[in-house]
Amino acid sequence: MNVHKNSNPIGIFDSGIGGLTVLKEIHRQIPGENLIYFGDTARVPYGIKSAETVRRFSREIADYLVRLDIKMLVVACNTASAAALNTLRESLPIPVVGVLMPGAYAASRATHTGRVGVIGTESTVASGAYDRLIRNIRPGTEIFALPCPLFVPLVEEGRLTGEITALVAKEYLSPIKEKKIDTLVLGCTHYPLLKPVIGEVMGGSVTLIDSADETAREVRRVLTKNGLLNLGEIPPRSPLCQKGEGGDLNTGFIRYYVTDAPERFKAIGERFLGYEIPEVGKAEL
Repeated sequence: MNVHKNSNPIGIFDSGIGGLTVLKEIHRQIPGENLIYFGDTARVPYGIKSAETVRRFSREIADYLVRLDIKMLVVACNTASAAALNTLRESLPIPVVGVLMPGAYAASRATHTGRVGVIGTESTVASGAYDRLIRNIRPGTEIFALPCPLFVPLVEEGRLTGEITALVAKEYLSPIKEKKIDTLVLGCTHYPLLKPVIGEVMGGSVTLIDSADETAREVRRVLTKNGLLNLGEIPPRSPLCQKGEGGDLNTGFIRYYVTDAPERFKAIGERFLGYEIPEVGKAEL
């Protein structure tokens, strides 16, 4: 029974395609794990919605994934992590990992001057979640937070480069660049897809914090602590599975579900991941 439990998939969800940054890093660091990704593409973006609404959406998705017998839930969305993480941890019978704390730890370690910028959705910035976490880890840190609401639709439209994206990035980031920060938290899982453009605006002296790497490390730590790390048992594959990039027998499957426009998600997701997504299932919540 323990082996079967270990081979159960990890559920990962975001409002759209941004959480693929987290999925990709988890797959790289723990290739033996089976993964199910859920993108709520019918209701993206979350960042302009109320905390109550985001909590309701998050619980609906969590319930859907739990019915697929996941062993862990990864909230690969900063807005949902800020609004719903504690609620999900209290109500679900499995471990739940968010992206806020890993990103805060990474920023606290990276800064040399104690001047940290945070960009995110309106909801994430308004929650002050990063401010509190970073100051708890490193008291005295100066934090400059700024919402960048147009970044999410740009990513969802596949506009990861180009003149329009560059102009929007410059408009948003110029005020925070003037604060002489040395570290910038990309406080939305969509934003790492714009990392080349953001890096160009901010300059090489500013460290960009993508919480995906730290989140994957936390996932492995929690799995190990709970005795849930997959040691190679892989359940039967379904048509919605993507074999791991390496093709190794010890590489787990990846399954994808969205609430709307699966073909659009597939096209944009493949450009980012760098490999084919055979099929994307449409989920009804």
